[in-house]
Amino acid sequence: MKSLCMKQPEIHWRYVGQSYHKTEHIKWCDSYCLGIKVIDDQHKKLLEFVNDLYNQAAMNEGEEFIFFKEIITQVVDYINTHFATEEGIMLATRYPGYEEHKKHHNDFILHVVRSVRDYQAGKRLVINNFTHFLRNWVLSHIAIVDVGYIDYFKHIAILRSDGSLILPQESME
Repeated sequence: MKSLCMKQPEIHWRYVGQSYHKTEHIKWCDSYCLGIKVIDDQHKKLLEFVNDLYNQAAMNEGEEFIFFKEIITQVVDYINTHFATEEGIMLATRYPGYEEHKKHHNDFILHVVRSVRDYQAGKRLVINNFTHFLRNWVLSHIAIVDVGYIDYFKHIAILRSDGSLILPQESME
């Protein structure tokens, strides 16, 4: 199993003039790399969203609500794009663990959608707790669940030095 460089994020703010500047709380580590560029780039983007949420969690409630409404749509859209990418590769390669992996994705989406609906309905969502959940899920999913399909892909596909994946013709038919 891959080692994780998961550290409890610390929220660091620099106040300059009348605005706060964001800090990167979770840095991308080589141990997160799966070796497929498109997947690794998408995982990096997901961690950028987590960092954005950590940065916003220290703001006042009004700013937090406005930010959350804006960012959560982007997060959900991007997660759907990422899941579609992973699942598309799995289907194209006839990955035997596709159904189980898709279930992990669906469970995650249901949790996020419930949290957002609760928040929109006026229930208090502690963005810091939601961000911890998102961070933990993304990092553990990469380290534990995604590693399974990477091992499979390495056996049936060709991984170029640039991180792109070449699928054998017979798996595409």
